[in-house]
Amino acid sequence: MKDKRRLGKKMKSKTISTIHIDTFSIPLPFVEMSDKARRGCTLIRAFGITVFAILILVSVTGAAPFAYVMGLSDAVSIIDTATDTVTATMKIEGYPGEVAVTPDGTKIYVTDSGIGSTDVSVIDTVTNTVDAIVNVEGSSWGAAVNPAGTKVYVSIRDSTNILVINTATNSVTAKVNVGRNPDRIAITPDGTKIYVTSHRSDITSTIDTVTNSVITTVNVGEYPWDVVVSPDGTKAYVTNSGSNNVSVIETATNNVIATVNVGEYPWGVAVNPAGAKVYVTSWENNSVSVIDTAINNVTTTIPVGTNPCGIAFVPDGKKAYVANYGSNTVSVIDTATDSVITTIDIENHPVEIALGHFIDSNVTDQSTGAASIATEDTGIEKTNLSSEEKNAVELNNSNNNNSESDNDSSSGGNESSEISSTPGFGLLGSLTCLYGGWKLRKK
Repeated sequence: MKDKRRLGKKMKSKTISTIHIDTFSIPLPFVEMSDKARRGCTLIRAFGITVFAILILVSVTGAAPFAYVMGLSDAVSIIDTATDTVTATMKIEGYPGEVAVTPDGTKIYVTDSGIGSTDVSVIDTVTNTVDAIVNVEGSSWGAAVNPAGTKVYVSIRDSTNILVINTATNSVTAKVNVGRNPDRIAITPDGTKIYVTSHRSDITSTIDTVTNSVITTVNVGEYPWDVVVSPDGTKAYVTNSGSNNVSVIETATNNVIATVNVGEYPWGVAVNPAGAKVYVTSWENNSVSVIDTAINNVTTTIPVGTNPCGIAFVPDGKKAYVANYGSNTVSVIDTATDSVITTIDIENHPVEIALGHFIDSNVTDQSTGAASIATEDTGIEKTNLSSEEKNAVELNNSNNNNSESDNDSSSGGNESSEISSTPGFGLLGSLTCLYGGWKLRKK
């Protein structure tokens, strides 16, 4: 035993052991050795693990999230925000309405605004596949995930219902009655209150998330559509597509404290992470209005593509992405200069945008295959619509728009029955109806 403790003496080899360091292993001979040698080996192992961890961290440093762009039909285009290129296009069922991403960026909930649909699709952003389908018993419009990532709130079109989905089980657990035709949803940063627009009622409902009941309703402008809450939770901003303005609601009192005039037919709204600017897309003016939140006034207007709809910021707020429905593009805005720095072609009439898969804040997620998002064959189809397919989409959309505008002009207050009888009528059809009504009212 005394000889065996001396380093440099004969060491009797026994079996083979293995050091496991995450995804690789190093085979080493198992030997009897001195305490000093054992400590040295331990240090070497620790050094190896540290190096491996550093390599993982280096691989995700500066990594950017992906922008998920919902198209008019069943397409979701995926943009790498680091390179501002479309890496892939995946297919889902129905007519995507809005998208909501979980706080960790790993799951996206996509509503289906098509007549007769009852599904909300759940996309796994690591594999870019539909992970689950939630039955919401009606076609859905708006969606929002609470800050804890435990609940998703979904509005059901042609109803008065907001449904609550448990993200662990992907099942509906509660129902809240609000104004007619609930649209978009926004949640306060502390998760205690929800704001829901209702374009048929010209109101925004405030919901208590603990009791799942309406606290109050706030009168806003005409045809309220989108809504967003400031990062500090003190303000809610509502786009009023019929009155061409934005209502600023103080969340402490649930009163409108300011009304800001913007471009014609405002649609999407987003607040930058610093809470200093609010960006509003204007469908009719092909522009984005920038509101200074300190003075509640438009300070600049940014020209973008045709018929801008949805808008979203990257997590650091340095860029904003705008979906341009009419020009089949996404405009990328440099928020430091408030100018468009690049334009990305999208094949399927982009409507809404959500940012997901925040690789730089989730090392474990990165190590499970996130880096291969653009190259793995996981059921993703590359964007490659034929000219016939594109023409068919254009023709179908044109026909829907024409018939829906006619219906809106003759239906008066009976809008719901006209909408329900239109086959394949989706989110854009509904908005076209609202737009037609706004144009008639303007005349």
